[in-house]
Amino acid sequence: MKFSAASLLAVAMIAAVGIVTAGDAFAAIGPIDPAFLSAAAPFLSVGAASGIARLASGIGPRIMFEAPNDQGVEKMAKEITDKFQKSFDEVKAIAEKAVTDAKKGIDMAEGEKAKADEALIKMNGLAAQVSEIEQKLARAKGGKEEDEHKTLGQVFTEDEGVKSWLAGDPSKGRADVRVKTTLTSLTTDAAGSVGDAIQTTRLPGIMPLPQRRLTVRDLISPGRMDGNSLEYVQETGFTNSAATVAEGASKPESDIKLDLKTTSAKVIAHWMKASKQVLSDISQLRSIIDQRLLYGLAYVEETQLLKGDGSGQNLLGIIPQATAYAAPIALADLNIIDVLRLSMLQAALAEYPATGHVMNPIDWASIETLKDSEGRYIIGNPQGTITPTLWGLPVVATQAMTVRKFLTGAFKLGAQVFDRWDARVEAGFVNDDFIKNLVTILGEERLALAVYRPEAFIYGDFDTALAA
Repeated sequence: MKFSAASLLAVAMIAAVGIVTAGDAFAAIGPIDPAFLSAAAPFLSVGAASGIARLASGIGPRIMFEAPNDQGVEKMAKEITDKFQKSFDEVKAIAEKAVTDAKKGIDMAEGEKAKADEALIKMNGLAAQVSEIEQKLARAKGGKEEDEHKTLGQVFTEDEGVKSWLAGDPSKGRADVRVKTTLTSLTTDAAGSVGDAIQTTRLPGIMPLPQRRLTVRDLISPGRMDGNSLEYVQETGFTNSAATVAEGASKPESDIKLDLKTTSAKVIAHWMKASKQVLSDISQLRSIIDQRLLYGLAYVEETQLLKGDGSGQNLLGIIPQATAYAAPIALADLNIIDVLRLSMLQAALAEYPATGHVMNPIDWASIETLKDSEGRYIIGNPQGTITPTLWGLPVVATQAMTVRKFLTGAFKLGAQVFDRWDARVEAGFVNDDFIKNLVTILGEERLALAVYRPEAFIYGDFDTALAA
């Protein structure tokens, strides 16, 4: 014989409140569905007194009115509690009859089973409403949450046991206060530290560092070389004596001065070491290393092309060989834009028309933000982006150039960069790398710079030029 879970719960309730013992209830109703035993066990495994307490705490009304400030909620709570008690009595009556009939060998009719199920469903619904009313009353009272964080001192001084013990003017004994541990996000080895269980949000990939835009090489003519040394003949002087000559008269003699210049290819290099495991586990790491190594080479190369002093393994850059700025003509109300135009004129008078300007981004920004007397921008265009140009020439704004310094020149004709080794990245084993599963990744390049005509490059200081 099997009854529905609802009908059996009715019998279990009767056994719990002491109408019959649990053993009598089992004997009366016969075999019970094992699935129900686990559900009914909390009610059937206790005696009458404790069974009533368990039943009351599980499904009975639990509202305690404590000066509610909402009379409507209080009235509703009383009505629902009364309905719950009535429903509870109905279920109890059905269960008592079922047990009595079972002892007499009378099976519960299908109609009675349905009635018992319906009564229990109704009682459960009322129990849910009781729980909801409890929450509304708690909010209406505006009380503090039970789990409000208090210091250990507050917990001790507010404990009722401590207050009672102190009120007796004790001379011995102790007050015992049990404090519930507060859970925190700490990761230390202490009670309540649950931070290790927190899952961190990790975005995929690697966020790279910013990179400087490198463009000085683009201004200079490229070339290739063989061997380590680069020799070229530079014209360092020319005396032009050409003139009209009368018939039978001697012709004038001109003179030219040539000088052999020698430079050598310099190596720019650096390396990183990584384990084979990490290169395999992080798929994009190798490409990042390669890119960073190449960028590092270009970063140093740009500084060397501009400022290398030629000592040791440094290139002899353009600026140390350039011609100092000297205004060919005087202008009234000279400004920074005028200075660059005059530097172009100085290069043109040396027969090498300029092809570009190089300056620091700060100086280029000051030029772009220049305004006329009516507040209109002279060069800049805030509503759009244009390729940086000035007087028809491209402008390279790079931090490799010192602030308030400028370089104007015929880069294509006046200088040439020769690559002996193109920038490259290689990997290999160094020393005991192989037995340690390490890989050495090397980036390097080898190049030389030839400055054919120093007069083709004009280098100067904005402040000095404006003060002249």
